[in-house]
Amino acid sequence: MNVNASDLPAVPLVGRKTAPPPGAATGSAGGLRRARARSGLGRAGFAALLAGGRPQFADALEPVLSAHRTHHPRADLALLDRAYQVAEASHRGQTRKSGEPFITHPLAVTMILAQLGAETTTLVASLLHDTVEDTAVTLDQVREGFGQEVAYLVDGVTKLEKVDFGAAAEAETFRKMLLATGEDVRVMVIKLADRLHNMRTIRHMKPASQVRIAKVTRDVLIPLAERLGIQVVKTELEDIVFATLHPEEYAATRAVLAAREAAQQAEGQDPLAEFAGALRRQLREARIQAEVTVRPRHCVSLHRTLLRRGEPGPTDFGRVLVVVEENADCYAVLGELHTCWSPLPGEFKDFVAAPKFNLYQSLHTAVATEPTEVVEVLVRTAQMHRVAEFGVVALDSPAARAEDSGGPARDELDRTDPARPGWLSRLLEWQRETPDSDSFWSALTADLSGDGELTVVTEDGRTLQLPIGSSCVDAAYALGEDVGHRCIGVRLGGRLAALSTRLQDGDVVDVLTEAEEQGGPAREWLEHARTAAARIAIERWLADHPEADEAGSGSADELPQQAVERPLVDPPVLPDPPDSAVREPVAVVAEGLPGASVRLARCCTPVPPDPLLGFAVKGGIAVHRTGCPTGVGMAGGGRVPVGVSWVQDAAPVGYMVTVQADALGRPRLLADLTAAISAVGADIFSASVEPPQELRVRHRYTVELPDPALLPDLMRAMLKVAGVYDVYRAVPQAADNPDDRSGEGMRPSSGIRGTAAALSGVEAVPSPPATDSPS
Repeated sequence: MNVNASDLPAVPLVGRKTAPPPGAATGSAGGLRRARARSGLGRAGFAALLAGGRPQFADALEPVLSAHRTHHPRADLALLDRAYQVAEASHRGQTRKSGEPFITHPLAVTMILAQLGAETTTLVASLLHDTVEDTAVTLDQVREGFGQEVAYLVDGVTKLEKVDFGAAAEAETFRKMLLATGEDVRVMVIKLADRLHNMRTIRHMKPASQVRIAKVTRDVLIPLAERLGIQVVKTELEDIVFATLHPEEYAATRAVLAAREAAQQAEGQDPLAEFAGALRRQLREARIQAEVTVRPRHCVSLHRTLLRRGEPGPTDFGRVLVVVEENADCYAVLGELHTCWSPLPGEFKDFVAAPKFNLYQSLHTAVATEPTEVVEVLVRTAQMHRVAEFGVVALDSPAARAEDSGGPARDELDRTDPARPGWLSRLLEWQRETPDSDSFWSALTADLSGDGELTVVTEDGRTLQLPIGSSCVDAAYALGEDVGHRCIGVRLGGRLAALSTRLQDGDVVDVLTEAEEQGGPAREWLEHARTAAARIAIERWLADHPEADEAGSGSADELPQQAVERPLVDPPVLPDPPDSAVREPVAVVAEGLPGASVRLARCCTPVPPDPLLGFAVKGGIAVHRTGCPTGVGMAGGGRVPVGVSWVQDAAPVGYMVTVQADALGRPRLLADLTAAISAVGADIFSASVEPPQELRVRHRYTVELPDPALLPDLMRAMLKVAGVYDVYRAVPQAADNPDDRSGEGMRPSSGIRGTAAALSGVEAVPSPPATDSPS
């Protein structure tokens, strides 16, 4: 079943249909050579068109000129008319598969760009974008008649014309597209408008061609539109692709939408409209100038909502948009929303202070209007709205600034960057570094297929945008290929973490590197790399260092020669002390039981001034640290806690304490740590070393301190050992969690991190709890 594109719902982007130019020929083109012969312009004819001029603009061009005047009232419309005359004469005699004159295609593409607000140069290039490929007009003639800038854009788009002819052609053509786009993103914008018009008329193609073109559009062009921020193009392409590839689901979704519209007409009320009216009145009372509207969901968005929620509620068919004058007003609107309605936890996102990768800015929130109804609200300024709808087309270009000088000043709180988007810079770097077209195509499609991005921050304040699912390996290579190759470890939130650890939104990352490049990445890192940049860099390094790859240099499970501690098999582990070896200090007393025998639990090894939790057990009172899973479990099992406390000014009697050190493996690490512990005056009762995991090793020591005041000194001494990045007290968790970032089966307690600030202190500083960051 093939769905007629004309059956799709109307989209605001669609302008009036342009009529064929007067006198345009119809009939079959009969091949490129014959078409060029019929439409060919000699140099004399081309020059006559450029020099002749017309006192009035062509009727077919009027809709384009009207749309262009809306965004650029001072534009040079005569230049557009000259470009149209050249395009119409060049394509005369050519027709499309629909039977329409070919000139209707560049006219429709130019109309799309005019509605987006593209400047005059882009529209001129759009009118001429097929002339060099399909007619006798040469690129030199375009350059002579319209300038180097227009010729560059036409040449860039011309290189993309074979994008639909086979997988190999797709890969190579998109490489050329990126080369052209590297200097001017307008090449890609014209290509997207070209594809949009072709998708609008896809019904005239054979069914097999419809499916093939729709799949390429879905996998590459739609993600590109999103990354350029051109939302209106993205949504229309999504609906046409949905109708082409999934006609049954499309028809079912349209039926749900039609049923809802009929119900609203019958009931005479719309919950979203009622909420918008109430919000409008509330903002008026608060004296906040704002435009409040309801934005219906397009077909694909509604389909996703149906899949996620099942039966849709009355407020699931759209969202409320609030457009204000200034950035500060966005937060004022948010305050009114959260004061008058109940906000849903976890639904607020601030893309104003931290714009998305495609320069999108808005405040997102959701509030409950009734116990079962939730309304999603977007808040943005008028400029943010233009960028949200039209993306990079809405950003100021040098030509547009010269054209529209005297416009409003830029908001000092505007965080968007009119320069080339960062993801596009990454794509350009990949295509330069990947000679194999198939590898590049795989990397490109993998990067474009991401369903979202997360933001992590480095300890020096840099912000990294990465796809959801990225690991510490991706963060290392996001800082640069040199940093990634020299990476020997990563700390998350101050704690040493495995390179395979998946990042979460808001994580604080510190990439640890060697002073000089040595070792390099391991093949196992490819299993953890999510971004194309990391994968391409790792694969290229492995290809350039086959001897290191064969030897397993930098393996995630086998440490490199210069970093491995040998042997870590059968390390010297002292046995756990017998119960009789644990002294019964008189420094703890049980309230109301002065003669009871009190002993400190070995599972959490409390020392002064830890808060305590006591329980009566066979033989006396067992004392745990507050929060110890064993003690919490005893309390949960019905045991009644016994009040216990430290005795003030008690004579030192010796205290057991368990500390854990996270480090990067190296020779003699175990010997240096035990020496540092002994130097402080602590006696080691037991020691254990975990097998190395992705350049990281963990040492756990249970020691006896003659005085609890020595604990900070002990931890500092261990932290000063080369390769040690974190030292903390640890207690066993109630249940092992393999994804726990603080240690397998361990929970960190107070600790000291490898920072100058921590080393300069006197007391042991508490480490943050090992909790996952909110997404």
